[in-house]
This record gives sequence, C-alpha cells and structure tokens, in this order.
Amino acid sequence: LVYLYAKRLVSKINLAVMNTPPLPKQFALDISHSPKASLENYLPGKDLALISALQNIEGSWKNSKNEDSDNPLNQRWIYWWGPEGSGRTHLLNAIGNAAEHADLVHIALTASEPASWVRLEENISALAQTSTPSVITVDDVDQLDDRLVGSLFRILNAVQASRAIHIFMAGAAAPANLKLREDLRTRLGWGLVFQTQLLDDDEKIQALGEAAKARGLVLSPDVLPWLLSRFYRDMPSLMALIDALDAYSLETKRAVTLPLVRELLQPK
Repeated sequence: LVYLYAKRLVSKINLAVMNTPPLPKQFALDISHSPKASLENYLPGKDLALISALQNIEGSWKNSKNEDSDNPLNQRWIYWWGPEGSGRTHLLNAIGNAAEHADLVHIALTASEPASWVRLEENISALAQTSTPSVITVDDVDQLDDRLVGSLFRILNAVQASRAIHIFMAGAAAPANLKLREDLRTRLGWGLVFQTQLLDDDEKIQALGEAAKARGLVLSPDVLPWLLSRFYRDMPSLMALIDALDAYSLETKRAVTLPLVRELLQPK
C-alpha cells in the first residue's frame, strides 16, 4: 500500500481556486492496479502533433532493435514544454514504458536523483557505439542545478554523435526562455520542440472518465462536474483523487456517487 496524505496532496493544488473544499481526511491508496502511463491512455487534446511523433518513434522500435539505425537527430531528440498539469511527465513516463516494453535500455533522469546522471555518463560511450536503440528521458529540465546542467550538456553531445540513442526532455518553458546556460538552451532546440497544452473542462472530464473506466470504476454522472467546480483543477490532483475514490469505493463496498465523494473529502 502506498499512503497518500491530505497534506501531500494539498501541496500540489492550484491555490488560486477559491472554492476548494476542506482538506480530505487521511486515506490509504493501493495503486498497484493503476494503469501505467502510456500514449494510449493520454488524452491528446491540442497535443496531436507531439503524440503522432511519439507514436511513430514507438512504432519504429518494434522492428529496429537488431537493425542498423541511422535516424536523423530530429527523430531521436524531442523537447516539450508547458505548464504544470499539462501532461509533461505522463508523456515522459509513457515513452519510457514503451521503451521498456520493447526491451530497450531506458534511463530516466530527474533533478532529484543525481546518482543516475553519474551512472549514465559512465555508460553512455557504450550506448553511443551500438546500433540498438536506447532511450533517455529527462524531466524538469528547468530545475537542474549547475552540476546537472553540465552533465546534460555532455549527454546531449554524446547523443548527437551516436547512432541510435533517443532522448526525450521536458520542462516548464521553451528552450529560449529557460534560465540555463546559452549553449545548453541552444542544444535543447536541435531536435523537435513541442508545447503541451492544458485541457479544457470538457477534455478534463473526458480524461478523468477514461481513467476511471481503465480502473473499472463506475462514476455517477454528477461526480466529475462537481469535482471540477469544487475540487482542485489540476490534472495530477484530479487523477490522484480518482485513485483515492477507487480505493475508498472498494474499502466501503459502495458505488462512487456524490455522497461518497463528499464523505471522502470531509475533514478529519
């Protein structure tokens, strides 16, 4: 069991929402059955061009593991940017999961795990010399410290010189607007660059409905509109609540109706 506490969830909410209800009571959440992030369970909204590019790359991996790869850089090197809650991390996780499903080496890099950067730099020469695709994902590029900025600069040079390394990066701003050194900002734009867009309310309801369906969770029709008008509006918090409702419904053996939602969200 993974325990989610209300204070952790509240730290991620949009504080600008004035009609947010009281803090939810403490609850336990079993996420072992939650679907893994994939391109298929991502609602593209206005991000169709990015999704199409990632799907094409994912498709190429199914037949290229044992063949020479000479893909142009803009088919191996993608950076996307957008506001928090626009799906940046979901897409990184999705393409990483796709790589692992294709039995490719996948290295996930984040600002909070510097050791993984050191290990990659130690092994990247070997990856660069093989024709078998490998995949690097880098989240929150805008949060990298000076040491990791230098590491990413060296990694990108190695990717450029390689035959088959793919790198996917995400951040909060377009390359030119990142507060990073100029030579790294320039390199981030060497491949394809996309902007991820926030979903509108109808798209959020569709995405949350599909997430509930994937979990086998049946929601009464008034639940999702009520959550959007009374609960947090960012997608990570809303998706976390779908998981919480799933767990609470199983625990109480009750259908997910508006009374159950209100009960879950009551303060302790």
